Amino acid sequence: METEKLHSYIEELIQNRSDLFEEMEQYAKTHQVPIMELSGIETILQILRIAQPKQILEVGTAIGYSALRMATVLPETNIVTIERDSERYTVAEDFIKRANKEHQISIIKGDALEVESLIEKFGLFDAIFIDAAKGQYTKFFEIYSKYLGDKGIIITDNVLFKGLVCEDTIESKRVRSMVSKIKDFNKWLMEHGEYDSVIIPVGDGVAISKKR
Repeated sequence: METEKLHSYIEELIQNRSDLFEEMEQYAKTHQVPIMELSGIETILQILRIAQPKQILEVGTAIGYSALRMATVLPETNIVTIERDSERYTVAEDFIKRANKEHQISIIKGDALEVESLIEKFGLFDAIFIDAAKGQYTKFFEIYSKYLGDKGIIITDNVLFKGLVCEDTIESKRVRSMVSKIKDFNKWLMEHGEYDSVIIPVGDGVAISKKR
């Protein structure tokens, strides 16, 4: 069966989202803001429903789509999310206010490589979601895994990068460099001595890591 047809079939089965979420999806498409593909976010939400984390850290807010999706299915959970882009931060702030989720979602404005001191004040997290600059995934993991509780999970998005991780020839030097960094991260992650990890081929590829 063709992968694209199967992917389309799965997405057609996904229930309609709220008007606000569909507006966010359209905004992301119009303004070329990368948000999670439907099958990917639905997979993560199901994992979080099972895990029931009380405190989540998200590295990479963008327009707040993933944070709001998580906050909606986990109304008792607090979410801390980091965004360095000023425009996206403002847009995310607006969407979060419109959803009446300011009490549940805290946005930290800044580069995730530089705001560790702000994050450590929140204590330990039950889940960490990494969805920011793909070339920095290893650093993000190393920095913030220190704040993961003993039974916590780390979820990393975009680890298959449109399937390019298994392509032998990539013409663009920039894309080739990015793919190389993602492949290095995937290998590093799967060989990590403190975590059991699995890569799920949904959306753009999702890695789930659990402390041993």
